[in-house]
Amino acid sequence: MMLLSDAVTQFALDMFRQFGKSKEDNIFFSPTNILSALGILLLGSRGNTKLQILKVLHLTDGTENTTERVQADHVSPEHCSSEMVQKSEQDIVLKVEKSGNVHHQFQKLLAELNKPTNAYELKITSSLYVENTFRFPEKFIDNIKKLDMVSVESVDFMKAPEESRKKINSQVEHQTNGKIRDLFPENSLNAATMVLANAGYFKGQWEEKFEEEKNYRGRILAEQDCIIYIMYIYRECNFALLEDVQAKALEIPYKGKELSRIVLLPNEKDGLQKGKSCIHNPSSTKSKLDKEWTSSKNMRMTRVHLYLPRFRLEESYDLQDTLKAMGMTDAFSARGADLSGMTGSRGLMVSKVLHKSLVEVTEEGVKAASATSMVISVTSSPIEEEFCCDHPFLFFIKQNKTNDILFLGRVSSP
Repeated sequence: MMLLSDAVTQFALDMFRQFGKSKEDNIFFSPTNILSALGILLLGSRGNTKLQILKVLHLTDGTENTTERVQADHVSPEHCSSEMVQKSEQDIVLKVEKSGNVHHQFQKLLAELNKPTNAYELKITSSLYVENTFRFPEKFIDNIKKLDMVSVESVDFMKAPEESRKKINSQVEHQTNGKIRDLFPENSLNAATMVLANAGYFKGQWEEKFEEEKNYRGRILAEQDCIIYIMYIYRECNFALLEDVQAKALEIPYKGKELSRIVLLPNEKDGLQKGKSCIHNPSSTKSKLDKEWTSSKNMRMTRVHLYLPRFRLEESYDLQDTLKAMGMTDAFSARGADLSGMTGSRGLMVSKVLHKSLVEVTEEGVKAASATSMVISVTSSPIEEEFCCDHPFLFFIKQNKTNDILFLGRVSSP
Protein backbone atom coordinates (compact mmCIF):
# COMPACT_ATOMS: atom_id res chain seq x y z
CA MET A 1 0.00 0.00 0.00
CA MET A 2 1.13 3.55 -0.67
CA LEU A 3 2.39 5.60 2.21
CA LEU A 4 -0.08 8.30 3.10
CA SER A 5 2.26 11.06 1.91
CA ASP A 6 2.41 9.35 -1.51
CA ALA A 7 -1.36 9.10 -1.57
CA VAL A 8 -1.74 12.80 -0.74
CA THR A 9 0.41 13.77 -3.73
CA GLN A 10 -1.39 11.54 -6.23
CA PHE A 11 -4.76 12.63 -4.85
CA ALA A 12 -3.66 16.27 -5.25
CA LEU A 13 -2.79 15.68 -8.91
CA ASP A 14 -6.14 14.01 -9.59
CA MET A 15 -8.12 16.76 -7.94
CA PHE A 16 -6.09 19.51 -9.61
CA ARG A 17 -6.93 18.06 -13.03
CA GLN A 18 -10.62 18.06 -12.14
CA PHE A 19 -10.47 21.69 -11.04
CA GLY A 20 -8.26 22.56 -14.01
CA LYS A 21 -10.74 21.66 -16.72
CA SER A 22 -11.37 25.38 -17.00
CA LYS A 23 -7.77 26.26 -17.82
CA GLU A 24 -7.98 30.03 -17.26
CA ASP A 25 -9.26 30.01 -13.68
CA ASN A 26 -7.29 30.42 -10.48
CA ILE A 27 -7.05 27.29 -8.34
CA PHE A 28 -6.19 26.97 -4.67
CA PHE A 29 -6.97 24.08 -2.31
CA SER A 30 -5.51 21.91 0.43
CA PRO A 31 -5.30 18.24 -0.64
CA THR A 32 -4.04 17.21 2.81
CA ASN A 33 -7.05 18.87 4.39
CA ILE A 34 -9.58 17.27 2.03
CA LEU A 35 -7.96 13.84 2.29
CA SER A 36 -7.97 13.98 6.09
CA ALA A 37 -11.72 14.68 6.03
CA LEU A 38 -12.32 11.74 3.68
CA GLY A 39 -10.35 9.60 6.12
CA ILE A 40 -13.26 10.02 8.52
CA LEU A 41 -15.64 8.54 5.95
CA LEU A 42 -13.20 5.71 5.40
CA LEU A 43 -13.37 4.84 9.09
CA GLY A 44 -17.14 4.47 9.02
CA SER A 45 -17.67 3.08 5.51
CA ARG A 46 -18.22 -0.53 4.53
CA GLY A 47 -18.40 -2.63 1.36
CA ASN A 48 -18.20 -0.97 -2.05
CA THR A 49 -18.46 2.48 -0.50
CA LYS A 50 -15.23 1.84 1.36
CA LEU A 51 -13.57 0.36 -1.69
CA GLN A 52 -14.39 3.45 -3.77
CA ILE A 53 -12.95 5.78 -1.13
CA LEU A 54 -9.76 3.71 -0.94
CA LYS A 55 -9.36 3.95 -4.71
CA VAL A 56 -9.96 7.70 -4.84
CA LEU A 57 -7.45 8.22 -2.02
CA HIS A 58 -4.90 5.94 -3.77
CA LEU A 59 -4.65 3.61 -0.80
CA THR A 60 -5.20 0.37 -2.75
CA ASP A 61 -1.88 0.22 -4.64
CA GLY A 62 -2.56 -2.05 -7.57
CA THR A 63 -5.96 -3.39 -6.50
CA GLU A 64 -7.95 -0.90 -8.55
CA ASN A 65 -9.83 -3.37 -10.69
CA THR A 66 -11.68 -6.26 -9.11
CA THR A 67 -12.40 -7.83 -12.50
CA GLU A 68 -8.68 -7.82 -13.30
CA ARG A 69 -7.99 -9.57 -9.99
CA VAL A 70 -10.50 -12.27 -10.88
CA GLN A 71 -9.00 -12.69 -14.36
CA ALA A 72 -5.55 -13.00 -12.82
CA ASP A 73 -6.85 -15.98 -10.89
CA HIS A 74 -7.88 -17.57 -14.22
CA VAL A 75 -11.60 -17.17 -13.66
CA SER A 76 -13.51 -15.47 -16.49
CA PRO A 77 -15.65 -12.50 -15.37
CA GLU A 78 -18.83 -13.92 -16.90
CA HIS A 79 -18.54 -16.94 -14.58
CA CYS A 80 -18.05 -14.81 -11.46
CA SER A 81 -20.94 -14.73 -9.08
CA SER A 82 -21.77 -11.53 -7.21
CA GLU A 83 -20.60 -13.32 -4.06
CA MET A 84 -17.17 -13.93 -5.62
CA VAL A 85 -16.80 -10.27 -6.63
CA GLN A 86 -17.96 -9.12 -3.21
CA LYS A 87 -15.50 -11.49 -1.52
CA SER A 88 -12.69 -10.14 -3.72
CA GLU A 89 -13.57 -6.57 -2.74
CA GLN A 90 -13.63 -7.51 0.94
CA ASP A 91 -10.20 -9.10 0.58
CA ILE A 92 -8.86 -5.85 -0.92
CA VAL A 93 -10.21 -3.75 1.93
CA LEU A 94 -8.93 -6.20 4.56
CA LYS A 95 -5.49 -6.30 2.93
CA VAL A 96 -5.24 -2.52 2.84
CA GLU A 97 -6.29 -2.08 6.45
CA LYS A 98 -3.97 -4.77 7.79
CA SER A 99 -0.94 -3.85 5.71
CA GLY A 100 -0.92 -0.13 6.35
CA ASN A 101 -3.24 0.60 9.29
CA VAL A 102 -4.33 3.62 7.31
CA HIS A 103 -6.17 5.37 10.12
CA HIS A 104 -3.05 5.40 12.26
CA GLN A 105 -1.23 6.92 9.29
CA PHE A 106 -3.83 9.68 9.28
CA GLN A 107 -3.33 10.16 13.01
CA LYS A 108 0.44 10.37 12.65
CA LEU A 109 0.18 12.81 9.74
CA LEU A 110 -2.20 15.16 11.53
CA ALA A 111 -0.12 15.06 14.72
CA GLU A 112 2.99 16.01 12.73
CA LEU A 113 1.23 18.86 10.94
CA ASN A 114 -0.43 20.24 14.06
CA LYS A 115 2.57 20.10 16.40
CA PRO A 116 3.47 23.40 18.10
CA THR A 117 6.33 25.36 16.53
CA ASN A 118 7.66 28.90 16.66
CA ALA A 119 8.54 28.88 12.95
CA TYR A 120 4.98 29.02 11.60
CA GLU A 121 1.32 28.53 12.45
CA LEU A 122 -0.38 25.49 10.92
CA LYS A 123 -3.62 23.91 12.02
CA ILE A 124 -5.69 21.28 10.20
CA THR A 125 -8.96 20.13 11.72
CA SER A 126 -12.01 18.20 10.53
CA SER A 127 -15.52 18.02 11.91
CA LEU A 128 -18.39 15.65 11.18
CA TYR A 129 -21.92 16.93 11.67
CA VAL A 130 -24.74 14.38 11.59
CA GLU A 131 -28.52 14.74 11.89
CA ASN A 132 -29.37 14.05 15.53
CA THR A 133 -31.87 11.30 14.69
CA PHE A 134 -28.88 9.08 13.89
CA ARG A 135 -27.02 7.44 16.77
CA PHE A 136 -23.37 6.44 16.72
CA PRO A 137 -22.26 3.07 18.12
CA GLU A 138 -19.87 3.35 21.06
CA LYS A 139 -17.19 1.49 19.08
CA PHE A 140 -17.14 4.17 16.37
CA ILE A 141 -16.97 6.99 18.92
CA ASP A 142 -14.16 5.19 20.77
CA ASN A 143 -12.18 4.80 17.54
CA ILE A 144 -12.63 8.49 16.74
CA LYS A 145 -11.39 9.48 20.20
CA LYS A 146 -8.42 7.11 20.07
CA LEU A 147 -7.29 8.34 16.70
CA ASP A 148 -7.96 12.00 17.54
CA MET A 149 -8.83 12.60 13.88
CA VAL A 150 -12.08 14.52 14.09
CA SER A 151 -14.75 16.03 16.27
CA VAL A 152 -18.22 14.51 15.86
CA GLU A 153 -21.36 16.49 16.63
CA SER A 154 -25.09 15.89 16.34
CA VAL A 155 -27.11 18.80 14.98
CA ASP A 156 -30.74 19.38 14.09
CA PHE A 157 -30.58 19.62 10.29
CA MET A 158 -34.23 18.66 9.89
CA LYS A 159 -35.88 21.18 12.21
CA ALA A 160 -33.21 23.88 12.47
CA PRO A 161 -31.05 23.84 9.32
CA GLU A 162 -30.13 27.55 9.44
CA GLU A 163 -29.09 27.42 13.09
CA SER A 164 -26.99 24.34 12.28
CA ARG A 165 -25.40 26.12 9.32
CA LYS A 166 -24.49 29.15 11.41
CA LYS A 167 -22.98 26.93 14.09
CA ILE A 168 -20.79 25.09 11.58
CA ASN A 169 -19.66 28.32 9.92
CA SER A 170 -18.82 29.86 13.27
CA GLN A 171 -16.66 26.89 14.27
CA VAL A 172 -14.81 26.88 10.94
CA GLU A 173 -14.20 30.62 11.21
CA HIS A 174 -12.77 30.14 14.70
CA GLN A 175 -10.54 27.24 13.61
CA THR A 176 -9.02 29.33 10.79
CA ASN A 177 -8.46 32.45 12.92
CA GLY A 178 -11.22 34.29 11.12
CA LYS A 179 -9.90 33.62 7.61
CA ILE A 180 -12.60 31.24 6.37
CA ARG A 181 -16.06 32.70 6.73
CA ASP A 182 -19.45 31.47 5.55
CA LEU A 183 -18.24 28.07 4.39
CA PHE A 184 -21.86 27.03 3.90
CA PRO A 185 -24.06 29.68 2.22
CA GLU A 186 -27.65 30.32 3.24
CA ASN A 187 -30.19 27.55 2.62
CA SER A 188 -27.48 25.07 1.64
CA LEU A 189 -28.22 22.50 4.37
CA ASN A 190 -32.01 22.15 4.23
CA ALA A 191 -31.98 18.46 3.29
CA ALA A 192 -28.70 17.48 4.91
CA THR A 193 -28.16 14.34 6.95
CA MET A 194 -24.37 14.46 7.24
CA VAL A 195 -21.89 17.23 6.51
CA LEU A 196 -18.10 17.16 6.44
CA ALA A 197 -16.39 20.45 7.27
CA ASN A 198 -12.61 20.61 7.21
CA ALA A 199 -10.61 23.71 8.02
CA GLY A 200 -6.96 24.57 7.71
CA TYR A 201 -4.93 27.61 8.62
CA PHE A 202 -1.32 28.44 7.77
CA LYS A 203 0.70 31.55 8.45
CA GLY A 204 4.39 31.56 7.56
CA GLN A 205 7.21 34.03 7.04
CA TRP A 206 9.82 33.78 4.32
CA GLU A 207 13.25 32.65 5.46
CA GLU A 208 14.52 35.79 3.69
CA LYS A 209 12.01 38.60 3.23
CA PHE A 210 11.44 40.40 -0.03
CA GLU A 211 12.77 43.93 -0.42
CA GLU A 212 9.61 46.01 -0.15
CA GLU A 213 11.29 49.19 -1.35
CA LYS A 214 11.98 47.47 -4.69
CA ASN A 215 8.33 46.57 -5.37
CA TYR A 216 6.84 47.89 -8.59
CA ARG A 217 3.56 47.81 -10.44
CA GLY A 218 3.79 45.25 -13.24
CA ARG A 219 1.65 43.31 -15.66
CA ILE A 220 0.76 39.63 -15.47
CA LEU A 221 -0.54 37.94 -18.60
CA ALA A 222 -3.83 36.13 -18.23
CA GLU A 223 -7.10 36.08 -20.15
CA GLN A 224 -7.03 39.83 -19.52
CA ASP A 225 -3.85 41.64 -18.55
CA CYS A 226 -3.73 42.54 -14.86
CA ILE A 227 -1.67 45.33 -13.32
CA ILE A 228 -0.47 44.23 -9.87
CA TYR A 229 2.37 44.73 -7.43
CA ILE A 230 5.46 42.66 -8.20
CA MET A 231 7.82 41.79 -5.33
CA TYR A 232 11.57 41.45 -5.91
CA ILE A 233 14.46 39.77 -4.13
CA TYR A 234 17.98 38.69 -5.16
CA ARG A 235 18.93 35.58 -3.24
CA GLU A 236 20.13 31.98 -3.39
CA CYS A 237 17.40 29.43 -4.11
CA ASN A 238 17.15 25.83 -5.17
CA PHE A 239 16.57 26.08 -8.93
CA ALA A 240 16.15 23.70 -11.87
CA LEU A 241 15.37 23.85 -15.58
CA LEU A 242 12.80 21.20 -16.55
CA GLU A 243 13.54 20.83 -20.25
CA ASP A 244 11.06 18.08 -21.09
CA VAL A 245 8.10 20.04 -19.77
CA GLN A 246 9.44 23.45 -20.77
CA ALA A 247 9.36 24.98 -17.31
CA LYS A 248 11.51 26.23 -14.44
CA ALA A 249 11.27 25.12 -10.82
CA LEU A 250 12.20 27.19 -7.78
CA GLU A 251 12.08 26.42 -4.06
CA ILE A 252 11.55 29.29 -1.61
CA PRO A 253 11.94 28.26 2.06
CA TYR A 254 9.83 29.59 4.89
CA LYS A 255 11.27 30.57 8.23
CA GLY A 256 12.68 27.51 9.97
CA LYS A 257 12.96 25.66 6.64
CA GLU A 258 10.39 23.05 7.70
CA LEU A 259 8.06 24.24 4.95
CA SER A 260 8.83 25.37 1.41
CA ARG A 261 7.02 26.92 -1.47
CA ILE A 262 7.71 25.35 -4.87
CA VAL A 263 6.95 27.45 -7.97
CA LEU A 264 6.64 25.84 -11.40
CA LEU A 265 6.85 28.53 -14.10
CA PRO A 266 6.21 27.62 -17.77
CA ASN A 267 8.80 28.97 -20.18
CA GLU A 268 6.11 30.28 -22.51
CA LYS A 269 3.96 33.18 -21.42
CA ASP A 270 0.78 31.32 -22.39
CA GLY A 271 1.98 27.88 -21.34
CA LEU A 272 -0.85 27.26 -18.87
CA GLN A 273 -3.58 28.54 -21.17
CA LYS A 274 -2.42 26.13 -23.87
CA GLY A 275 -2.59 23.28 -21.40
CA LYS A 276 1.14 22.70 -21.70
CA SER A 277 1.64 22.53 -17.94
CA CYS A 278 3.31 19.31 -16.84
CA ILE A 279 0.77 18.84 -14.08
CA HIS A 280 -2.16 18.77 -16.53
CA ASN A 281 -0.68 15.77 -18.35
CA PRO A 282 -2.54 12.59 -17.32
CA SER A 283 0.77 10.71 -17.39
CA SER A 284 2.15 12.99 -14.68
CA THR A 285 2.53 10.97 -11.51
CA LYS A 286 3.46 11.40 -7.90
CA SER A 287 6.92 10.00 -8.65
CA LYS A 288 7.59 12.67 -11.26
CA LEU A 289 6.40 15.47 -9.03
CA ASP A 290 8.39 14.36 -5.98
CA LYS A 291 11.48 12.82 -7.54
CA GLU A 292 12.00 14.93 -10.64
CA TRP A 293 10.19 18.26 -10.78
CA THR A 294 10.61 19.39 -7.18
CA SER A 295 13.33 17.18 -5.72
CA SER A 296 16.22 19.08 -4.13
CA LYS A 297 18.54 16.42 -5.58
CA ASN A 298 17.70 17.70 -9.06
CA MET A 299 18.06 21.33 -8.06
CA ARG A 300 21.11 23.42 -7.34
CA MET A 301 21.58 26.48 -5.17
CA THR A 302 21.67 29.40 -7.61
CA ARG A 303 21.68 33.17 -7.31
CA VAL A 304 18.28 34.21 -8.61
CA HIS A 305 16.61 37.49 -9.48
CA LEU A 306 13.13 36.56 -8.26
CA TYR A 307 10.05 38.54 -9.29
CA LEU A 308 6.87 37.28 -7.61
CA PRO A 309 3.43 38.91 -7.68
CA ARG A 310 1.80 39.94 -4.45
CA PHE A 311 -1.60 38.28 -4.55
CA ARG A 312 -4.60 37.00 -2.65
CA LEU A 313 -6.72 34.04 -3.78
CA GLU A 314 -9.95 32.83 -2.18
CA GLU A 315 -11.54 29.76 -3.75
CA SER A 316 -14.58 27.65 -2.83
CA TYR A 317 -15.42 24.16 -4.11
CA ASP A 318 -18.45 21.92 -3.78
CA LEU A 319 -16.62 18.60 -3.95
CA GLN A 320 -19.56 16.29 -4.56
CA ASP A 321 -19.37 16.30 -8.37
CA THR A 322 -15.56 16.34 -8.28
CA LEU A 323 -15.36 13.27 -6.05
CA LYS A 324 -18.00 11.49 -8.13
CA ALA A 325 -15.94 12.13 -11.27
CA MET A 326 -12.93 10.64 -9.49
CA GLY A 327 -14.89 7.46 -8.73
CA MET A 328 -16.46 8.04 -5.31
CA THR A 329 -20.16 7.76 -6.14
CA ASP A 330 -21.81 5.48 -3.58
CA ALA A 331 -21.25 7.72 -0.55
CA PHE A 332 -23.52 10.38 -2.09
CA SER A 333 -26.29 7.95 -3.05
CA ALA A 334 -29.22 7.13 -0.78
CA ARG A 335 -29.30 3.61 -2.22
CA GLY A 336 -25.59 3.00 -2.58
CA ALA A 337 -24.11 4.56 0.56
CA ASP A 338 -22.93 2.08 3.18
CA LEU A 339 -21.76 4.06 6.20
CA SER A 340 -22.99 1.43 8.62
CA GLY A 341 -19.67 1.58 10.46
CA MET A 342 -20.85 4.93 11.82
CA THR A 343 -24.46 4.15 12.72
CA GLY A 344 -24.68 0.36 12.85
CA SER A 345 -27.11 0.31 9.91
CA ARG A 346 -27.48 1.72 6.42
CA GLY A 347 -29.55 4.79 5.61
CA LEU A 348 -26.94 7.51 6.11
CA MET A 349 -25.38 9.28 3.13
CA VAL A 350 -23.07 12.24 2.59
CA SER A 351 -25.01 15.40 1.80
CA LYS A 352 -22.25 18.00 1.39
CA VAL A 353 -18.48 18.22 1.19
CA LEU A 354 -17.46 21.85 0.83
CA HIS A 355 -13.92 23.15 0.75
CA LYS A 356 -12.92 26.78 0.97
CA SER A 357 -9.35 28.01 0.95
CA LEU A 358 -7.53 31.30 1.00
CA VAL A 359 -3.94 32.37 0.39
CA GLU A 360 -2.33 35.77 0.70
CA VAL A 361 1.26 36.30 -0.44
CA THR A 362 3.13 39.39 0.76
CA GLU A 363 6.72 40.57 1.30
CA GLU A 364 6.63 39.15 4.84
CA GLY A 365 5.37 35.72 3.92
CA VAL A 366 2.18 33.74 3.34
CA LYS A 367 -1.14 33.50 5.09
CA ALA A 368 -3.17 30.56 3.86
CA ALA A 369 -6.30 28.85 5.02
CA SER A 370 -8.55 26.05 3.84
CA ALA A 371 -11.82 24.84 5.11
CA THR A 372 7.04 11.42 -16.78
CA SER A 373 10.30 10.36 -17.79
CA MET A 374 12.10 13.60 -18.43
CA VAL A 375 15.47 15.28 -18.76
CA ILE A 376 16.41 17.79 -16.08
CA SER A 377 19.14 20.36 -16.46
CA VAL A 378 20.44 22.28 -13.49
CA THR A 379 22.40 25.49 -13.41
CA SER A 380 25.84 25.68 -11.88
CA SER A 381 27.23 28.53 -9.79
CA PRO A 382 28.08 31.29 -10.27
CA ILE A 383 25.57 31.59 -13.14
CA GLU A 384 22.63 33.82 -12.25
CA GLU A 385 19.05 33.16 -13.27
CA GLU A 386 16.01 35.34 -13.67
CA PHE A 387 12.74 33.90 -12.37
CA CYS A 388 10.02 36.34 -13.35
CA CYS A 389 6.47 35.27 -12.52
CA ASP A 390 4.82 37.75 -14.87
CA HIS A 391 2.64 35.07 -16.42
CA PRO A 392 0.43 32.27 -14.99
CA PHE A 393 2.25 29.71 -12.84
CA LEU A 394 1.71 26.80 -10.42
CA PHE A 395 2.78 26.63 -6.79
CA PHE A 396 2.85 24.20 -3.86
CA ILE A 397 3.31 24.68 -0.14
CA LYS A 398 4.80 21.48 1.23
CA GLN A 399 6.21 20.13 4.47
CA ASN A 400 9.79 19.07 3.85
CA LYS A 401 9.96 16.27 6.44
CA THR A 402 6.90 14.33 5.26
CA ASN A 403 6.87 15.74 1.69
CA ASP A 404 3.14 16.32 2.06
CA ILE A 405 1.50 18.91 -0.19
CA LEU A 406 -0.37 21.16 2.22
CA PHE A 407 -1.65 23.56 -0.43
CA LEU A 408 -1.66 23.50 -4.24
CA GLY A 409 -2.56 26.39 -6.50
CA ARG A 410 -2.50 27.98 -9.92
CA VAL A 411 -2.27 31.75 -10.33
CA SER A 412 -3.82 32.91 -13.58
CA SER A 413 -5.39 36.22 -12.59
CA PRO A 414 -4.30 37.54 -9.16
